[in-house]
Amino acid sequence: MAPSAASARRRIAMPAWLSRMVLPVTAVSRRDLGRRTVQLIVGLWLYGVGIALMVRAEIGVSPWDVLTLGIQQQTGLGFGLIIVLTSAAVLLLWIPLRQRVGVGTLVNGMLVGPFAELTLAIVPPVPTEDPATWWFRVPLFLLGLVVLATATGMYITASFGPGPRDGLMTGVVRVTRWPIWVARTLIEGSVLVVGVLLGGPLGIGALIFAFGVGPLVGWILPWFERRRSAAEGREAARVEARAAAA
Repeated sequence: MAPSAASARRRIAMPAWLSRMVLPVTAVSRRDLGRRTVQLIVGLWLYGVGIALMVRAEIGVSPWDVLTLGIQQQTGLGFGLIIVLTSAAVLLLWIPLRQRVGVGTLVNGMLVGPFAELTLAIVPPVPTEDPATWWFRVPLFLLGLVVLATATGMYITASFGPGPRDGLMTGVVRVTRWPIWVARTLIEGSVLVVGVLLGGPLGIGALIFAFGVGPLVGWILPWFERRRSAAEGREAARVEARAAAA
């Protein structure tokens, strides 16, 4: 990031009670804040869409979605509602880790579930009895994976704080000093086991997700980071020029 963009960032004023609860939000200008807010919401919407597409493919899902489907199997609650409830439960685990939430953390926990539920209502189930449907289900899963990885890059680079599950992982890493891959493997492995025990599906999609999402996010994230740096630099230059002309 250009030094001018970094120095032009200003802390956004929030009510005192809110500032004690969440991480500070900084922005170059109101336009920058608005652009990043739109990016956050679109990213979370796409995240819900990606989850729903992988669920509809029915060849397996991510460990957290295995848990969601397992809980749904046992309780009959809606898929989106369970995502919201598990996000809240994960945030409780942040307390002993002394993790501070961001505005994006709270928005993530509240919106991903409803967005996934809405997409599931729009995209009909794919018949699984006919083996010929694999030609459609596998590409559908891969599309969902790419959409989810793209959404991850969008909401992370909006810089409003990590999602509940990402924050749990980074909190564990900070407290235990374990490598990231160890913390992620232990957390998602535990989640997968619990989900399967509750009746969640275990399929080839879980393996594709485990080995595919990391490289995809690793490739997509730097692209969004470069775009954000460039946008901040342009906005900082605009703000500086406007101040000089005043």
